[in-house]
Amino acid sequence: MGTFVVMEDRCQLLREGGFANFFVSILIILGIMLSYMTQHYRIISRGSSEGISPYFILLGVTSANAQFGNILSLPASRADVACCKEVSPFECVAGLLGIAQIGTQWVCFATILVLFLVFFRSDDANIAEEELERDPDQPSWRTALIVGGICLLHGLFVVIVSAALAFGAPSYLGAWANALGVMAAALAAVQYIPQIWTTYKLKHAGSLSILMMTIQTPGGLLFAASLAARLGWAGWSSWGVYVLTAVMQGIVLTMAIRYEWASYRNDGSHSPSPTPQRPAFNRRTTPRVLPSPGPYSAHLQAYGETQEEIERALDRESVQGLGENQPLLAPGGIGSSGTR
Repeated sequence: MGTFVVMEDRCQLLREGGFANFFVSILIILGIMLSYMTQHYRIISRGSSEGISPYFILLGVTSANAQFGNILSLPASRADVACCKEVSPFECVAGLLGIAQIGTQWVCFATILVLFLVFFRSDDANIAEEELERDPDQPSWRTALIVGGICLLHGLFVVIVSAALAFGAPSYLGAWANALGVMAAALAAVQYIPQIWTTYKLKHAGSLSILMMTIQTPGGLLFAASLAARLGWAGWSSWGVYVLTAVMQGIVLTMAIRYEWASYRNDGSHSPSPTPQRPAFNRRTTPRVLPSPGPYSAHLQAYGETQEEIERALDRESVQGLGENQPLLAPGGIGSSGTR
C-alpha cells in the first residue's frame, strides 16, 4: 500500500511539471554536451592529453559511474519510470530528463577517458617542447592503462550489483543507491585535487579546456538546483555531488586563467626586436676608403673644379682600381678568353 501511494505521488508530480521546467532541463543537457565537446576538441586539436592528470580522470569516471548507478537505483527514479504508463508521453519525457542529464554527463566524461588514452604521449602532438619539459614527472603508459582498466572494472561492478539487486532483492536498492551516492560524493570531493596539483606544477592549463570549466562551474550549481527541485532533500546524495564538484572546478579554473594570462603577458613583453638594416650607400655622404691615392685622387684639382666633376673622377678611379686588382688570367678576368 505504501509503495502504491508513493507511485501516485510521483505520477502527480510528473503531471504538474510545466514547460518551463522541461525547457530548463533541455538547456542543461545541451549545456553539458557543449561544455564537454570543448574539452574533446581541445584534446583532439592539440593531439595530446598533456596537462590532464590521470588520477583526475580516474576519480572523475568512477564518480560518474557511481552517480549514474545512484540515480538509476533511487526509489524516486524507479517510480518515475513506472509512472510513464500512467502519464502522457510529454510528461514521461519531462520526468526522465533528470536521469538523461546524468547519463549524458557519464557518456561525455567516459569520452574524455577514451581521448586521454588515444592521445596519451602522442608523437604528433601540436604543442611546444618547452611545455612538455615543464613536467619532468609525466605519467607513464602503464599508469594510463591502469587508470583505464580500473574505470572499466568499476563500471562493470556498479552495473552488475545494481542489476542483481533490482531483480533479486529490490528492497535493498534504496540502501545501495545511498551507498553509491556517498561514493560519488566522496570521489567528486577529491576529484580535482590531483588536477589542482598538476596544473600548479605545470603553470599552464595544458589540454585542460578553460572554456569547459567556464561553462561547467556555474552550470554545475544550476544542475544541482534542478536535481534538488526534482528529488528534494531525499535526493541529497544525487545533487550534493554537483555542488562539491562546482566548487573544486572553480579553483582549477581560477588557477588556469591566472597562469595563461601570465604566459600571455610574458610572450607580449618578449616580442622579437626588428633586425637592423644596413644603411644605403650615398655617393655624397658615404666616404670612400682607398688603400692609397690613385691617379685621380692624388691630383683632384687637375680633373675638376666643381663637386660634380670631382665625384666623376673618383668614380672612374674606382672602376679602374677594380679592374687592376682582378687576376688577368682568372676565369672572367680581363685577360681571359673564356676557354682553357
